[in-house]
Amino acid sequence: MSEDELQERDDPSGETDAYALDNRKVGQILGAVELGAAERLDELLEPLHAADIADLLEQIAPGERRDLLALWSAGIDGEVLSELDDSLRAEVIEYLPADVLARAVRALESDDVVDLVEDLEPQQQGVVLSALEEADRAAVEQALTYPEYTAGRLMQRELVMAPAHWSVGDAIDYMRAEEDLPEQFYHIMIVDPRHKVIGQVALGRLMASRRDVRLTDIMDEDFVPMPVTQSQEDVAYAFNQYHLITAPVVNEDERIVGVITIDDAMAVLSEEAEEDILRLAGAGEGRLSDGILETVRRRFPWLFVNLLTAIAASVVIAQFTGVIEAIVALAVLMPIVASMGGNAGTQSLTVAVRAIATKDLTGSNALRVVRREAVAGLLNGLAFAVIMGVVGVLWFGTPVLGAVIGIAMVVNLVIAALAGILIPMGLERLGIDPALASGAFVTTVTDVVGFFAFLGLAAVLML
Repeated sequence: MSEDELQERDDPSGETDAYALDNRKVGQILGAVELGAAERLDELLEPLHAADIADLLEQIAPGERRDLLALWSAGIDGEVLSELDDSLRAEVIEYLPADVLARAVRALESDDVVDLVEDLEPQQQGVVLSALEEADRAAVEQALTYPEYTAGRLMQRELVMAPAHWSVGDAIDYMRAEEDLPEQFYHIMIVDPRHKVIGQVALGRLMASRRDVRLTDIMDEDFVPMPVTQSQEDVAYAFNQYHLITAPVVNEDERIVGVITIDDAMAVLSEEAEEDILRLAGAGEGRLSDGILETVRRRFPWLFVNLLTAIAASVVIAQFTGVIEAIVALAVLMPIVASMGGNAGTQSLTVAVRAIATKDLTGSNALRVVRREAVAGLLNGLAFAVIMGVVGVLWFGTPVLGAVIGIAMVVNLVIAALAGILIPMGLERLGIDPALASGAFVTTVTDVVGFFAFLGLAAVLML
């Protein structure tokens, strides 16, 4: 490929999506890698945001990723590493020279470094930690002592604190003189002599006040402190529920040890939502960058569970082989009953799992929600019973068959709606993630009930 061809390499569709990586740009980048054109590669990657570069590294093939990093390793920085998917970080770090890695991690805030190293193997953790200055390394090592998926892991140690007796002018002078302020922060934490938070001052309010105004006169006392052991799911929920921008993190003595900012909380919300979707589909925590064997390993267990549920449904069908042989039309209509029940159960299940995750489904409203789902299932069942009853009569010319499939439709849609709401609620009570296990149980219930109702009614009314 020549330089001219590299310039012209384009997306044949000519279509682009807002904020998505441009296919033409990706083609030019891979072309530069293929040519070994380091300067051209630098020119193409320099204007891209770190998140876009991370997306690029995740989307290309492993060999292309290795070649790109070998050609551009000096250009990678800490922001790119922090934006990378967890499953790829170890691989990318392996390709980086020690001096490049050191420079990259030194530019990160402590919470980003913790996120970077917590999933690495001990040897790679040591490499990254050794690149940090002593104070930063101690802060990261301290954060790693907290349980995984807690506020202690999520927080950043860099924050701005001020004593209660300071004025606005004192705070402004301090920040102007301080050379090591956090790169991004939104509040100044007001603390007492024991480092307990008594309030926080938003930067906007600080800058709008006169220099002689005391910080305690403009501080917000309605803040939400987070214990270091608070689960990150609860932290993200609190940020969303109370519209927080910053929250102080406190230890067992209620002394401030760090802060969590909204970008970290929103990242957790996004991760939790993505995780629920993948688990509901039985795909584990799969990523596009996973290899074939890893993809198989994640999906096989849930496909095996699905096989068992299918066998359970087949056992039910086997009890009615005589009925099916006598009335062949039943074999034609059986998939409709099972499919409608499965879809209805999935609808209720999806709503329930999300409501549990957002703490909207609680003991106080559970009965009302269950009643709503049951009535909705009944009304949908009656509507589709009429439709399928007419279809059964017109298709096979047998009114009784229309009645059988109509009644089976009502029964299965009501049971499916109830299973979709009650099963995740029950699993949550048992301490089991509803998103992880509900799908298999709901599928089993809808298939078994649907086939049993349909074939059982046919055996009673048509033979």
